[in-house]
Amino acid sequence: MDMDSRESPRHPLFVRIAHWVHTVAFLSLLLSGFAILLAYPRFHWGETGTVGTPAIFDLPLPFVLELGIRGPGRYLHFLTAWVTLFTGIVYVWLGLRSKHFSLDLIPTVSQLRWPAIKRVVLDHLRLKGPTGAEVLHYNLMQRLSYLIVIFFLLPFMFWSGLAMSPSVTSVLPILVTSLGGEQTARTLHFFDAVLLLLFLIVHLGMVVLAGFGRSSRAMITGYPTSRKKQP
Repeated sequence: MDMDSRESPRHPLFVRIAHWVHTVAFLSLLLSGFAILLAYPRFHWGETGTVGTPAIFDLPLPFVLELGIRGPGRYLHFLTAWVTLFTGIVYVWLGLRSKHFSLDLIPTVSQLRWPAIKRVVLDHLRLKGPTGAEVLHYNLMQRLSYLIVIFFLLPFMFWSGLAMSPSVTSVLPILVTSLGGEQTARTLHFFDAVLLLLFLIVHLGMVVLAGFGRSSRAMITGYPTSRKKQP
């Protein structure tokens, strides 16, 4: 058996499956969320907010409630959210069980030293892709951003989303009262979505810099390069 056949994959199988499920789910959430937004592109703070009340800001979008896309958009949004949630729970469970988070996502001591921090920040500012052994490991910026997305932005997205559901808040009113009201939850939900969208844009940019083919191959097969058996 050669060395290449014995090496561990760049991404474990459960990470790859969760990645592609969440990729499709995020695009679905983005499109359905935009459809919901077109029905009412105004944002308020507090418990209530309607067309006749002051808004904290308005998006430069037309009201298209008459097109009837709000209902289907909400249905698709809600359905996809549950798919994302259950996939995320399985991912976190397997990540903890396999020590994926401690081994691959929690920054190492060497990565937290100032020279290493300075180098990775400068590499990102210079749009420099990873080289050599860096291809096989997450750098500090990747680890921190993934941890923030997994353990803060996505959980808060579900929290604020459930806070807008009357059927849920009638049983667990603390979900909405802790955020200051249904309209506050909607506004925070929107800002959380914007942060996730920015993360996606930066993520795609870094994938291109690292080599789109190599990165995509690693997320499909587990390995950044072709693993042809040597004679």
